[in-house]
Amino acid sequence: MNTKSRKRLWIPWLMILPVILIRCMTTLYPVVMTFINSFRNMNIISGGTGQFIGLDNFIRMFQDDKVLSSLQFTIIFTVVSMTFHIILGVLLAVLLNMKFKGKKFLRTIVLIPWAMPMIVAGRAARWGFNGTYGFVNDLIGRLVDGFQFDWLIHVDTARAAVILVDLWKDIPFFAILVLASLQFVSSDIYEAAKIDGAGIFKTFFYITVPSIAKTVMTISIFFTMWRITSFELVYAMTSGGPFDGTSVLSYRILIEAFNNLNLGYASAIAVVLFLIMLVLSGVNLLGIKKISD
Repeated sequence: MNTKSRKRLWIPWLMILPVILIRCMTTLYPVVMTFINSFRNMNIISGGTGQFIGLDNFIRMFQDDKVLSSLQFTIIFTVVSMTFHIILGVLLAVLLNMKFKGKKFLRTIVLIPWAMPMIVAGRAARWGFNGTYGFVNDLIGRLVDGFQFDWLIHVDTARAAVILVDLWKDIPFFAILVLASLQFVSSDIYEAAKIDGAGIFKTFFYITVPSIAKTVMTISIFFTMWRITSFELVYAMTSGGPFDGTSVLSYRILIEAFNNLNLGYASAIAVVLFLIMLVLSGVNLLGIKKISD
């Protein structure tokens, strides 16, 4: 590279400098300040002045039953939801990849739940699972005479309801992404397997699964992060109840920051959430690398 070309290098950097600055202000700065604030007393209600308190926020966090309950449900929600996302999402993608009449129409309508805003889905689910006038009890009551149950006042059933609504809403989108990967699997491979006498199950486990495994793992990274950081469904459907049984860490951050005005404590919870995301992302990336090798 000659001297004239080197002098011109500042031009592209100058052009993208505003974007870099905006990105730093909207992403990097909040992240850095969150880490800094997690070591400070910033409880506006009690008059916290931002003084350094070391690990007190983190120590308090692991002694707080509400945070521990939120951590527990975050893990349960993420693990159970992602397990069924992968299993049912792949099966739905395989179904949508088959040749049958009305396939294009089915591919279109299957995305309707995903297109619905999460707040709307959560509010609708809150009504649907209501023990007095909800349509879930009405449907079950048509099969089991006199059935009556209030799903959202018991911790276990409320958690199950939240997970079910999450699966109903996002599995179609997961399946469509997997379907895009299935489009690149040559039909000649399936024809050859059929000629060799391979059945449906052997074809699925020895051809389909290995062909889409890397794509499924990659998609799972993003869906896992969305499960961990999303609070809209919990906010709209259960408000974290009953007894904080359906509260997730992201929802607990919202409560501590905007309801309790304890910004330092909320920042500490956010740091822990970030570390959990970092570990899970690393595990997924190792899985992708192992599949690639």
